[in-house]
Amino acid sequence: MSSGKSWMEEMLEEARRNRELKEKSYRGRALKLFPPICARCGREFEGKRLRELTVHHKDHDHDNNPPDGSNWELLCLYCHDNEHSRMEVSQWYEGSPTGSRAEDGPTLTHKPFEGLGELLKKMKTGESK
Repeated sequence: MSSGKSWMEEMLEEARRNRELKEKSYRGRALKLFPPICARCGREFEGKRLRELTVHHKDHDHDNNPPDGSNWELLCLYCHDNEHSRMEVSQWYEGSPTGSRAEDGPTLTHKPFEGLGELLKKMKTGESK
């Protein structure tokens, strides 16, 4: 503490610097642009719970951070996890970037509605097994 500042003053200055850096980050900018509400479930966040609100990149490209925030949406932790899980599942069915496609995966052999048409016809005519 050679600058003559007390421990408390130095700590407050560091906290201010950290806040300024955070506000310059895309999360800080997104929190200024959008209300603190999850875009999916509509829950509102304030105070300490604000940390549960995350910035989701709509195009999943974390380097795409336009100043107007058009690639961002605020999502709670649960909705954010759900969004990324849905993306993983859709890649399985639509084909992932690695070239793996759904037809390469397991195939279903059970046909739960096989014979349903015949059963319904029998029920209409009054026949029973």
